[in-house]
Amino acid sequence: MLVNMSDILKDAMQKKYAVAQFNINNLEWTRFILEEVDKLKVPVILGVSEGAAKYMGGYKTVANMVENLIEYLGVSVPVVLHLDHGSSFDVCKQAIDSGFTSVMIDASKYSIDENIKITKTVVKYAKENNVSTEAEVGYLKNNLDTTNTEVMYANLDECIKFCKETNIDALAPALGSAHGPYIGQPNLNFELMKDISEKCNVPLVLHGGSGISDELIKKSLNYGICKLNINTELQQAWANCVRKFLDEDKNVYDPRKIIKSGENSIKEIIDYKINILGTQSI
Repeated sequence: MLVNMSDILKDAMQKKYAVAQFNINNLEWTRFILEEVDKLKVPVILGVSEGAAKYMGGYKTVANMVENLIEYLGVSVPVVLHLDHGSSFDVCKQAIDSGFTSVMIDASKYSIDENIKITKTVVKYAKENNVSTEAEVGYLKNNLDTTNTEVMYANLDECIKFCKETNIDALAPALGSAHGPYIGQPNLNFELMKDISEKCNVPLVLHGGSGISDELIKKSLNYGICKLNINTELQQAWANCVRKFLDEDKNVYDPRKIIKSGENSIKEIIDYKINILGTQSI
């Protein structure tokens, strides 16, 4: 069943576990994820980037696909359909109007006051439609950009102001993680994580979850992290399996067989991450 993210993360915050966001890229990935979380009886957040939505035929196509798969597979666990890094109010509105149950507005590239202004417009529209909202404060770099090696963290006072004025459901502060494959090791600021969690009293989101060690992930659960975003790790595992499959069978051409060859690798990572996160059934 499709739900918004608020109640799921409130439970995670209270019981100190986290819910995984696994990004989807096509029908098969969506099915693999839904089948596995339903087997494990845990909630899940399906992340959809703007690029992925465009690739799959638009927000309405994605929403219809997810809703129909939930019905077809008989999925009984809570499922959140979440826009990942929405770049504007208009993009978030498109997702909400199409049936998404949660959106992330990422206006972190602007000043904190402009970020607040943009986020407030999204939160207002989202709440009118029973949709949850995530937002970002601080700079979360892309690890593929080797020209920028500086670690930049969110400002505590800005986070407090941001949460107070926007009334968001989840906050993704810059805490030392990054998108994409890690070059070196993530430098998570747990003291800042703890302070933001205690002062803002909202579920915290850790982006760039692929490549963060199990030890650091488990530690973050005690400091307010309630949602972990995972994408790159699934993509890498799937791609490795598909390459191996194609190398071993030069005559295969059926796209269904090719895409499905990476299914087990995706499901193995889902199992592993959910265990690390301590995700509980709700």
